Amino acid sequence: MEEAARNFIEAFVQEDIAEGGRFYGRQVHTRFPPEPNGYLHIGHCKALTIDFSTAERFGGICNLRMDDTNPAKEDAEYVDAIMEDIHWLGFDWGDRFFYGSDYFEQTYEYALELIRKGLAYVCELTPEQFKEYRGDTTHPAVSPWRDRPIEESLDLFQRMKNGEFPEGKYTLRAKIDLASGNFNMRDPVLYRIRYIEHHRQGAKWCIFPMYDFAHPIQDALEGITHSLCSLEYEAHRPLYDWVVSNVSIPGDKPRQIEFARLGINYTVMSKRKLRQLVEEGRVSGWDDPRMPTLCGLRRRGYTSAAVRDFCERIGVAKVDSTVDMALLESCLRDDLNRNAQRVMAVLHPVKLTVTNYPEGQSELLTVENNPLRPEDGARQISFSRNLYIEAEDFMEVPAPKYKRMHPGFEVRLKGAYLVTCTGCVKDGAGNVTEILCEYDPQSRGGDPADGRKVKGATLHWVDANNCAEAEVRLYGSLFADPDPDGPDKNFLDCLNPDSLEILTGCKVEAGLAQIPMPEKGKNSTGYQFMRQGYFCLDNRDASPGHLVFNRAVALKDSFGK
Repeated sequence: MEEAARNFIEAFVQEDIAEGGRFYGRQVHTRFPPEPNGYLHIGHCKALTIDFSTAERFGGICNLRMDDTNPAKEDAEYVDAIMEDIHWLGFDWGDRFFYGSDYFEQTYEYALELIRKGLAYVCELTPEQFKEYRGDTTHPAVSPWRDRPIEESLDLFQRMKNGEFPEGKYTLRAKIDLASGNFNMRDPVLYRIRYIEHHRQGAKWCIFPMYDFAHPIQDALEGITHSLCSLEYEAHRPLYDWVVSNVSIPGDKPRQIEFARLGINYTVMSKRKLRQLVEEGRVSGWDDPRMPTLCGLRRRGYTSAAVRDFCERIGVAKVDSTVDMALLESCLRDDLNRNAQRVMAVLHPVKLTVTNYPEGQSELLTVENNPLRPEDGARQISFSRNLYIEAEDFMEVPAPKYKRMHPGFEVRLKGAYLVTCTGCVKDGAGNVTEILCEYDPQSRGGDPADGRKVKGATLHWVDANNCAEAEVRLYGSLFADPDPDGPDKNFLDCLNPDSLEILTGCKVEAGLAQIPMPEKGKNSTGYQFMRQGYFCLDNRDASPGHLVFNRAVALKDSFGK
């Protein structure tokens, strides 16, 4: 029995490959065509997940093609980063890796073909005049060069290719329908002159095809069956179909299907704006953990499983919408809650002295690594007279209903003993420098031998005589405004000045000093710092002897309802 379609794209694909469909008997073939002018972000992730997973669902294949037809901002650095991100998400293109520039020669020949058919002409309108001559919805205007003789257009176009004219002097335009209500069909530009170095072609070409001309040709040449793209290209679909129908590429013509773009609050998805943040030094780079880039999310501690789960949950829609960042956080929290090892880390340490514990003595306590995964086993941590706890876990004069440490009150130390606070030591300024307590030797593991009920909270701690020091970075949202891209807003004015807090002198379990340093750009193992959140080693700044942990996500939703 055929598996039901999970979304409207899969329904269309099922229809096309069924008996009588336009692609009956053919293998489903999709492509992901990013432009290598920046790093992939979470919005691209939705698109590439749709492209690759649709092909997987139907036993098909998916190409990876770098859309490098616009050389202004393209670079090999971005090509490598894109491939790394796709592999990180668990997708692979096999031997089907291409560059749009691989097809420059063929695309040029198809442009000549359109000129010979009388379907394209060389135009001399400036960009400003071009807008004017497109007319309005009721009064289209005709370019004075629209009826230029075919031989003259052929000659000029070849001379454009040979570099005989300055930028902006000529363009090649399709001759379609100046009366069309779809402005994309009003003789769109197919080629323009640009004297610019291409990251792969060098200075070989000085004319470059427009995306709307190059992309359908590339799809057709690669045998793509379904060209899946974001909703902004819906109005471009008639031009896509016109191009593949009027050039002599053999075989079935691809079908373009559009889906809604992904928008997330508290961030921007424009590569231009993200690049501006990087170039102006407002973030530490494309991989800054506050950025929505996949390398930034990875450095922050996001897992590929969480990101794919997020894409699955939001589904495939036909109408653009904005998703709450809290959903992305929730996906990560769910994944790390299942899989992350629990450890203890004290971010704002204050000394805790167990006054009735023998001086010079220590013992090893056994604690579970993850109570949800018994198969992960347990580890041993040391306990001694001298400990660290969180400064906020003590109040000399407790607030109402305060269940943590205060004089005369009994609390649990996680996995260790019950202790009762007996007082504190202060410096000359009145700041608490040491907390004093006594432990119940009969309560090892945290349960009293006499069965009494303990009203106090369970506190995390580390052994002051056997711990490691760490720098901890607490990341929040890069923007304080949920809609920094909104109308009449400058997104830079919406930046959150409190998006990063760096804590030094934090104390963590000694065992964390032994974990392998992550490779630059690779994922680090995630840990739950008990009562604090989920953290991972920074994959750029951490080094042996210098632990740097990033908070990936808090234990609870950090976004206000």
